[in-house]
Amino acid sequence: MSWERGQPIVRRQIVHGRPWLGWMVIVVVDDGEQLVTYSPEGSPFHFPDGDWPTPDGRHPWHSFSAWQGNGALMVQRPSDPYAVWHFWDGVDRKFRGWYLNFEAPFARTEIGFDTQDLELDIWVDPEGDWQFKDIDLLWRRHDEGRFTLIEVRRILELGKEVGAMLESGDWWWDRDWVEFEPDQMWTIPDMPWGWADLPSPL
Repeated sequence: MSWERGQPIVRRQIVHGRPWLGWMVIVVVDDGEQLVTYSPEGSPFHFPDGDWPTPDGRHPWHSFSAWQGNGALMVQRPSDPYAVWHFWDGVDRKFRGWYLNFEAPFARTEIGFDTQDLELDIWVDPEGDWQFKDIDLLWRRHDEGRFTLIEVRRILELGKEVGAMLESGDWWWDRDWVEFEPDQMWTIPDMPWGWADLPSPL
């Protein structure tokens, strides 16, 4: 299963085997070696009901109804436990930096793909300086019951591996993506009916 450029698909976040967030993204590249998707400004978020493993039982993004600011470009390889998000600022779309979002390797579905956010992140500025984000938050998620101790330790090990890659300068993604411009004809349709009921392959 693969998708065409410009095709809207559903990106779902999974926790404990069930989707707890979904939003439409647009396919930019899907060639077997990498999946590149784009989340335009205003792409709505959808949150299924459930007693989720957070202090208030809701998804941490529940106060946001849609993607805000400039759109984000997400580049990922099929087996990698992270995606490289590209961010821009302002009307002139000045490149702001890369955000390495640790997440389970994506699994394709009939309507898009599923992943699980692993909480840990790395911010890389345009000059290549980088830093970890959300380590304390990762431990908080453990306390809330989202991750086991073994999972937390594995996520931190993944962080060290990716940090070593950044230090070596062996970045695999194309730097030319910083010049990406979305097609002005791309639009986001409504979420397909029953999107949250589709069983997850994760």
